Amino acid sequence: MSMKTTRSLKPAEVTKAWLLIDADGLVLGRLASIIAQRLRGKHKPQFTPHVDCGDNIVVINAEKVRLTGNKAGEKLFHYHTGHAGGIKQRTIAQRLGGKNPGHVIEKAVERMITRGPLQRAQMKHLHVYAGAVHPHDGQQPQPLDVAAMNPKNAVTPKRAGA
Repeated sequence: MSMKTTRSLKPAEVTKAWLLIDADGLVLGRLASIIAQRLRGKHKPQFTPHVDCGDNIVVINAEKVRLTGNKAGEKLFHYHTGHAGGIKQRTIAQRLGGKNPGHVIEKAVERMITRGPLQRAQMKHLHVYAGAVHPHDGQQPQPLDVAAMNPKNAVTPKRAGA
């Protein structure tokens, strides 16, 4: 009688790939869920929940990410300055037009990954850039076409008269 056991991956056995995602025209939530899945390594058959077995991800054109409906103008992000009475709020449109639009994607992904020390380690493998230029050419990241995975991933402009 043979026993079937689940093999647990050790940190030394992990192989991490480098992926390049162009966020131009992609829907924020759908993009963030795909990035979170790849960061955790859940797409791999040897996924182990307590080991950082995900890939390194480079996201470019973060400022061109899209939101459906009226979320860009209505959804608010709250933050605190650290001073008394220092709670502030900004819309997603203001954050995307600000000095660091990549924070919108980073926060969306961060909130989709299980909290704790492993989350902080996995988030270090996410690199988000506002423009099309990134300093990770030496790692030769493989492009991942998120828009082709599902037609709903990319926002299509509304037709006139529809």
